[in-house]
Amino acid sequence: MSLFDLTARVPVVTASSRGIGRAAADRLAEQGAAVGVSSRKLDACQTVADAINARQKTEQRGGRAIAVEANISSKEALQQLVARAQAEFGKLDILVCNAATNVHFGSLATIKDEQFRKILDNNILSNHWLIQMAVPQMVARRDGAIVIVSSIGGLRGSPVIGAYNISKAADFQLARNLAVELGPHNVRVNCVAPGLIKTDFARALWENPKLARAAEASMPLRRIGEADEVAGAIVFLASPAGKYITGQKIVVDGGTLCATPALGD
Repeated sequence: MSLFDLTARVPVVTASSRGIGRAAADRLAEQGAAVGVSSRKLDACQTVADAINARQKTEQRGGRAIAVEANISSKEALQQLVARAQAEFGKLDILVCNAATNVHFGSLATIKDEQFRKILDNNILSNHWLIQMAVPQMVARRDGAIVIVSSIGGLRGSPVIGAYNISKAADFQLARNLAVELGPHNVRVNCVAPGLIKTDFARALWENPKLARAAEASMPLRRIGEADEVAGAIVFLASPAGKYITGQKIVVDGGTLCATPALGD
């Protein structure tokens, strides 16, 4: 059996209608998992689920998928997401907390209270809610894996996305603390920390040739990452290959954090 085999496993992936979430849902299904595809827009989720199901039908491989509408800012919607996965697949044993929000670009000195609260609520509290809802069944079976999609922003400061970075740093500690609490029940909790990836979140940067060239020049791999490359780390942490890893973060950034700018840069 492959170390990455996810046959009979059931993940739910938030914000999986596009970007990193979609790539994760697709690759988890490719390894045999039955996936709950979720975001705020049901039709977008259904498109992803349909593609996964079509592959299973025509190629006779991989798992199937369902589409579930869920806004992470709504506790009730998240409860319905967990309930739907349980009703459809009988359990939920992998959770990928990918959804996040950033509603302020600029200094912390100029952020409004409601903006800061929204960032913290959507990027931290919603993860806490969803994990609280999913964990009891994992604990009961003594089997589960949780992956929180954080960011390298949580490892450094920024004059532009400081509030977002604060929330992503908190995700690291959420994973560490939950790893301590849930480890005795054989439930693992980890983070992936992407760098600059070609998603809608960073579109303004990578679609600007001048900004993109400058960003790529600062990376040891000299290119912007792809969503699928983050999905690989998620599959690893969710699969038997990662079964002795918990409370950790995997940085997927093309070497950005290890590169030291030259003097004068």
